[in-house]
Amino acid sequence: MYPEDRVLVGVINRRRDLEHARRDRWYRIPLERMPNGVDVEYIAFYFSRAFKERNGGIHCFAELRGLELAYRHDLLPNEADHPRANHVYYKVQLGDLIEKNPPVLNPTRRAISFIYTTWDRFACAQTISDLYSQADYFVDRVYYALRH
Repeated sequence: MYPEDRVLVGVINRRRDLEHARRDRWYRIPLERMPNGVDVEYIAFYFSRAFKERNGGIHCFAELRGLELAYRHDLLPNEADHPRANHVYYKVQLGDLIEKNPPVLNPTRRAISFIYTTWDRFACAQTISDLYSQADYFVDRVYYALRH
């Protein structure tokens, strides 16, 4: 893990989607939400209301291992009647899910869909706003690396 590695934070709204990520090691992202591609090293997961006591936080992450395009009905055959069944999604293959301890919380209840950040911000973050930090340490990495 390098400080400049890219991290995409995505939302998991359903427990069965977390099971796909944990057991089957994949996560889906609508192509229309990421028309320029998914170019990151890690995916982190923000848990929504469906997770009750864990609602409103980034509780785990995984290394991105691969990427392919698939129709939603192929990814979720039990949901073939879904209104977006014929939409194209990225099927993001994942490494093992790793718990983020402590989790990155959202005390201001800021709306979340996808957030791009860097590994150093993610590793140090305590709140969602920390993922956007413009602190010198995160902006001028070379200076701070050479200084020590």
